Amino acid sequence: MNAATLAAPVPRDAALSSQAPRSREAILAGLPALAAAIAQGAAEREARRELPFDAFARVRASGLGALRIAREQGGPGGSVEDVIGAVATLAAADSNVAHALRSHFNTTELLRLGPATAQNRRQIQQVLDGALFGGAFTELGTARAGISTSTLTREGAHYRLNGRKYYATGTAYADYAGVYAVDEDGAGLVAVVPVDREGVRVLDDWDGMGQRLTASGGLELDNVQVFADEVAPAARDQVPGRHASALRQLILVATAAGIVRNIASDAVHYVREHARPAMHSPADTAREDPFVQSVVGELAATSHAIDALVAENARVLDQGAQAILRGAADAQAAVLQGALATAKTQLVVSRLALAAAERLFEVGGASATARRHNLDRHWRNLRTIFSHNPLLHKARVVGDYELNGTTRHLEEGRVF
Repeated sequence: MNAATLAAPVPRDAALSSQAPRSREAILAGLPALAAAIAQGAAEREARRELPFDAFARVRASGLGALRIAREQGGPGGSVEDVIGAVATLAAADSNVAHALRSHFNTTELLRLGPATAQNRRQIQQVLDGALFGGAFTELGTARAGISTSTLTREGAHYRLNGRKYYATGTAYADYAGVYAVDEDGAGLVAVVPVDREGVRVLDDWDGMGQRLTASGGLELDNVQVFADEVAPAARDQVPGRHASALRQLILVATAAGIVRNIASDAVHYVREHARPAMHSPADTAREDPFVQSVVGELAATSHAIDALVAENARVLDQGAQAILRGAADAQAAVLQGALATAKTQLVVSRLALAAAERLFEVGGASATARRHNLDRHWRNLRTIFSHNPLLHKARVVGDYELNGTTRHLEEGRVF
């Protein structure tokens, strides 16, 4: 691991196109082939820590990044449920790719729900042309998470951006990055700048034990010029921002759902191709062993249950998004229900998924732990995903709501 600058192996502009966007139906129909292509060699890439730039070129070409852009905005008009289903499908192929698109889908959700400003219209067109968006909001070394020391200062008609971010997930694969900073008055702003602009440096210093290929390390910002029309107020406490906060959390859970699908698939593959019956087994082959069959059945059922829970959660978020778009009087209540559903889903799925990653090893003996199989990546990836937020605090927040009706953290629009 080093702090070298990450860069795509081909010019980013070469991957972008001004061709007409694909329809929702075409994008979803192409998803299985996209996932199958990304799945090729995914376990080996993870073991070698080989960043999947080619996968993101495929994502751009597929039109998937524009899925959530509305038809009236020139896009396919996909739903939250469509996006979450796509994330889970990609995560079953390579959880790093799915996770690294989290900031992008956060951006497109805010574009879908936001006002028709000149900045939003420009970014929508960039998405329709195939551009991907990353993000950099948090920093290391502050007194607590969420504090920003990055600054955006006026320089004539423009700004200068300085600071160092971390957890800039997916930004190395993106074309633009949304960067949170504060101005001279301490107000929070978001600057959206091209990743290849002078002074922007994406660092290869992510050293997490899991999700190794998400490019979740640092982002250095050295006197980056930012134009006035690239800056907007941070609005996470507004209703669309609160809704998008829940979506970001559900994307993590959908990534976990895809990992569990992969666990179930890897269990079947290992039993069929590598396992042998235990010394005391009455079966002639591992696939005929009743105990092995039981484990595989449990994993399949767990995956099914997680998928159903995540899909239902996505439908709740769709209801919140529709309420916002209608300007409904109950929009805030609908968004609150989305935050609650997502918190509950995350709590349950975390336990089911981590247990499945451990249970996987019951289909084989010590040989299943061989590095060539890389089966431990599933637990490492899940544990990393579910370490993003303190699950005990999440349970407490849900309990406080159920007991006392407290909604403070649920309505902040920030990760809790």
